[in-house]
Amino acid sequence: MEASHEDRIGGIGARTDPGFYLTREPATLAMLLLLAVVSFLAVVGLSRIYHGQQQALGDRWFRRGLADLQGHQWERATSEFRTALLYSRDNYTYQLNLAGALLGLKRSNEAYAYLINLWEREPENGLVNLELARIAAQKGETEQALRYYHNAIYAIWPSNQEIARRDARLELVEFLLGIRANTQAQSELIALAANLPDDPSQHQRAGDLFLRAQDYEHALVEYRLSLRADRHNPSANAGAGVAAFELGRYPLAQRYLQVAVSANPSDAQAAEVLKTTELVLEMDPSRRQISSEQRNRIVTEAFVVAGQRLKSCVAVGASTAAAAREPTQPTLTQRWATLQRQISERGLRRNPDLVEEAMDLVFEIERQTNSACASPTGKDLALLLLAKEHEGN
Repeated sequence: MEASHEDRIGGIGARTDPGFYLTREPATLAMLLLLAVVSFLAVVGLSRIYHGQQQALGDRWFRRGLADLQGHQWERATSEFRTALLYSRDNYTYQLNLAGALLGLKRSNEAYAYLINLWEREPENGLVNLELARIAAQKGETEQALRYYHNAIYAIWPSNQEIARRDARLELVEFLLGIRANTQAQSELIALAANLPDDPSQHQRAGDLFLRAQDYEHALVEYRLSLRADRHNPSANAGAGVAAFELGRYPLAQRYLQVAVSANPSDAQAAEVLKTTELVLEMDPSRRQISSEQRNRIVTEAFVVAGQRLKSCVAVGASTAAAAREPTQPTLTQRWATLQRQISERGLRRNPDLVEEAMDLVFEIERQTNSACASPTGKDLALLLLAKEHEGN
């Protein structure tokens, strides 16, 4: 049955009623909101997938670069780190390792550009400061190198902090020794030694560095600490012997050097120092527990050795001849010739007071010929060392 005109009108009125739309609008809005959330989550998910892929690619190239960096394949490592940076442009670790590869290629200026940027981002980073110190050292920029080395020593390190700081200080010491800044090197070594572990190899290395810095007292201390663990260690004994020798402690030097040479006969330096040490002890007339006959024999021999040195020294001979033309006081040659008549074992027995006079002249001859002529060797060197010891006393 066909709907009446009123019914049709009523139906239309029902659809155009505002309440009809009000009941449907929240559902529509909810559906739209749901669609927006789903779309947003989809975009976020896709973005994460994209960035994850980028990160994975960057990490893959970075690992390749690390392998080549460790194998000193600088060119390949540089290319691989640059590729890794395409996927993660601001990655701190990638840039730091790229700088290391550039340093391997001796491209210091490019490495510096990366490192100084990294330093501005993290001025307390230990490795960055260490690399900047190395660049400054290569360029001869001493003040800059010292600043960055000290930054590295007191910086933050990701792992093994004490070891990293100790290694940085050791590198600084090597730098200072390389530029002959021995006093500064000694100060750094004293700070280093104060924090060394109970490790004989570490103490031996410190002793070696103190020896190079000409701080023989501290060197001897470090070698002795090393020898507590292995008293027959040839290297530590040799180092201790050289340190004691430089300090003028010849009996102590002899003991250490004898152990070193016995354990390692191929150590030519230790053998040479031992030979000189034994000559010093042999040529010393003032050492204890020797008879007057031995003393007189030593003085007589020393006097002869000094006379031969004087004759062979052309420079001193020329100055002696010049002084002879204008005599104001006896020359060394004249004094030696005058005293020669009395210096013999028999003469010294008759007049023991001549011992001191003869040795004073011997020491003076060795000192003057040392400054004017070739460096002494053998018994002349032994007598010169005794002269220095005598002068100090």
